[in-house]
Amino acid sequence: TTEIYTLSLHDALPICILVVTAITAAAQVASHAPTAIGTAPAASVSPLLVTDKPVARVNGAVLTDRDLLREMYSIFPYAKQHNGFPKAQEASIRQGALEMIIFEELVYQEAERRKLTIPAARLENADADFRKQFHSPEEFDQYMQTEMHGSRQAMRKQIQRSLLIEELLKAEVEDKSAVSLAEVRAYYEKNPARFQQPESFNIQSISILPPRDAKADVENAGRKRAEEALRQAQATTSYQEFGLLAEKISEDDFRVNMGDHKAVSRDKLPPPIVKAALAMQAGQVSGLIQIENAFTIFRLNAHNPAAKQSFAVVKADLKTELQKSKYERLRSNFAKSLRAKAKIEIV
Repeated sequence: TTEIYTLSLHDALPICILVVTAITAAAQVASHAPTAIGTAPAASVSPLLVTDKPVARVNGAVLTDRDLLREMYSIFPYAKQHNGFPKAQEASIRQGALEMIIFEELVYQEAERRKLTIPAARLENADADFRKQFHSPEEFDQYMQTEMHGSRQAMRKQIQRSLLIEELLKAEVEDKSAVSLAEVRAYYEKNPARFQQPESFNIQSISILPPRDAKADVENAGRKRAEEALRQAQATTSYQEFGLLAEKISEDDFRVNMGDHKAVSRDKLPPPIVKAALAMQAGQVSGLIQIENAFTIFRLNAHNPAAKQSFAVVKADLKTELQKSKYERLRSNFAKSLRAKAKIEIV
């Protein structure tokens, strides 16, 4: 859902840093209203306007279009470079940002209700970190006048708000989303099919494509070039040599990566390639294989039989995946529980 998507955007950074980044971006907004950011936008871009009008009320607390813009910047920071948001994406970005600022306000109000506090030392450190976001004292002064009307107290309250949101999310979501190694192993054992790897082949290819001139003798013209490519390919003796040749003469998209396809499952390879590969040893170069009007030569680097990935190989990534899934689920449920007892008005 939109809610789950927008909430997941912020997993990588603490809430306080995100708010700092968003506010810093919004510091470019002039203090008068209405305000447009940047020069006249292109037809495909919507301008950024701030009038400080309400966009939502959460249990009576007013959220404005300035709050919304901060979050839209956080979701789509390229808007600063393009003087606005792409029209095709603006509605979804706006909706995602609206969901996020409502969620953060609900979390903040819940933190206040629980009478959570932030130690003075932590607040001081966050204040110092906040100042470091600005490139110059002049930029900081502009932010203070634009966003905080010159009030240091208002700025400190905003930082404290961010820290309270972060603190409650840590307690209700992050700390509870931990996954033990036993849980990871249990998932692995209950889902064996997911970790079954199909038979595959590691190959590098050199392809010679048919001439673009439709009047040309397609097959003969292509075969002559392909036979010369085959002669050179069969003279190579290593992955490196074959790869450098592929970069030089191959005409398929894999040439930019030394012709390397990595591991390709058997069912995704053309039958003539599979047939040839089954008769080869690792390190051998195939003969010339024609598929329609194109010619292919490949080097077999490995033939991997079907096998189940070991727990040791997958456990780290699987643990991360399960923790992220649990985190998203807990966060979504927490958002729903807060909404269930809140009065939210979209203006």
